[in-house]
Amino acid sequence: MVASANLHQRINLDAIVASFKDVEYRPDEFPGLVFRLKRPKTALLIFASGKLVCTGAKSEKTAIRAVNAVVRKLRKAGIVIRGKPDIKIQNIVASGDLHGEIDLERAQVELEDTMYEPEQFPGLIYRMKDPKVVILLFASGKLVCTGAKSEEQVHEAVRKLHAILEEKDLIYYPEEE
Repeated sequence: MVASANLHQRINLDAIVASFKDVEYRPDEFPGLVFRLKRPKTALLIFASGKLVCTGAKSEKTAIRAVNAVVRKLRKAGIVIRGKPDIKIQNIVASGDLHGEIDLERAQVELEDTMYEPEQFPGLIYRMKDPKVVILLFASGKLVCTGAKSEEQVHEAVRKLHAILEEKDLIYYPEEE
């Protein structure tokens, strides 16, 4: 999960460094300060512009909690933060399993906007238009969905893909022994 936030004000990163011993800030290498949280286990990049990027959250709720937790910690340390942060989910990467075997060769032919070059990469790359996501689909039925802006988009994309695979007879469910 990657979320961005905007505090709509400039932030003195040196003041944060002075207040928190465990932050990482090397302005000659990277303009952002790294603020790690143990709970929820996330990392936030804080920029002098007042923009933040949160990575590592496992849900939208957790990303929002992490941003708000850092803002609280900054305020508690005496760093003036005027309003509430505007938080926006930028990207969700999710993995899943369709519990069936996929004929990737046929799937490449039957589905639009796919790329499958098994010599290069073992998965089929499927660019879904609605919702706008990219799904890496493997012969084992496992998948990775990226580009979603909400958890609901992930669920919708996986449901839609599963229905298409069923409809086109591209998924096979081995008999359980």
